[in-house]
Amino acid sequence: MNDSPPPDPCAELRAQVRRLTAEWREAGRYVPRSDSWLRSFDLEFSKELAARGLIAMTYPEEFGGAGRTHVERLAVTEELLRAGAPVAAHWIGDRQIGPAVLRYGTRALQEEIVPRIASGEAVFCLGMSEPEAGSDLASVRTSAVPADGGWLVNGHKIWTTQAHHATHAYLLARTAHGARKHDGLTEFLVDMDTEGVTVTPIVDLCGEHHFNEVRFENVLVPAHRVLGEPGAGWRQVVEQLSFERGGAERVLSSYPVLVELIAETARRADDRELHALLGSLVARLAVLRRLCFEVAGALDAGQAPVQRAAALKYLGNAFEHDVIEALRRTGLCQDPAPGDVFGQALLASPAFGLRGGAAEVLLSLIARQEARP
Repeated sequence: MNDSPPPDPCAELRAQVRRLTAEWREAGRYVPRSDSWLRSFDLEFSKELAARGLIAMTYPEEFGGAGRTHVERLAVTEELLRAGAPVAAHWIGDRQIGPAVLRYGTRALQEEIVPRIASGEAVFCLGMSEPEAGSDLASVRTSAVPADGGWLVNGHKIWTTQAHHATHAYLLARTAHGARKHDGLTEFLVDMDTEGVTVTPIVDLCGEHHFNEVRFENVLVPAHRVLGEPGAGWRQVVEQLSFERGGAERVLSSYPVLVELIAETARRADDRELHALLGSLVARLAVLRRLCFEVAGALDAGQAPVQRAAALKYLGNAFEHDVIEALRRTGLCQDPAPGDVFGQALLASPAFGLRGGAAEVLLSLIARQEARP
């Protein structure tokens, strides 16, 4: 009887990513860091991944994709995040904009946008959050009204990650007022160099620039850049959030801290309390990885696993925070510096529970999905 585990069907993909990240790291081309999918931008690294077929993995080959599964893509993203690799340039476009265009875009829009994401050429930012709206995405006040040749957009977005690098913005705007605030929302794809688009940096306490405010003043968006049907944006964006909330980045943002914790625990062979703490974290990580796998499998089956993705984000964010808190237990972070592993994670951690929806919003979404017949 053979009790050995079955071979990993994604083993070669994982090995390919490990070789690439090791080469770049050893050459000094990047330094691993927490929250690398948001904070570590390197367009050349993203283009290197694209050249190896490691971006747009699930997209059809006719649009420059690899025609692979979401499960295979999960294996690649896990390895990139574990390596703290600089993937912010392509992450948003690859993760959710490409799939949204493939699902709802016209053939012309697919042909225009998707190959540019697949090649690493198009860099997307998300124009969702707005001042005074908190995590209530349906409280959008940015407006779009019909105009000659398209739509005229006016409004203000905030916490827009990497907008200062972006070539394009995904934009959620109000095109009509209905009985519910969820009605009358429309999705657009906007060129960031369009007249009337202004990007203002939001610099954090350590002087790093990842977030931005973006203002739209009489910005003309061509009619063919509407994603899906005008007014149907809420249903579409909820499905899109399955891609945003259901990935390994909701679990592994603080992974470099876990690596440090494992190393320190190994040095403290007699610290049973620390060993137990690490064991509980590793067990939770195993469960979360399984949930990531289930979300990926549902996407492969053509589903929009809204509830499971929301649960993953809620539980994953708690795990990411608890990993950071566990490192405090070791005494290694008495005087954290912005450039060290703990300092980076600590600076990034306030955003863990906000981006993609605060805990209260996620729990409400899960409850509503559970209540449906």
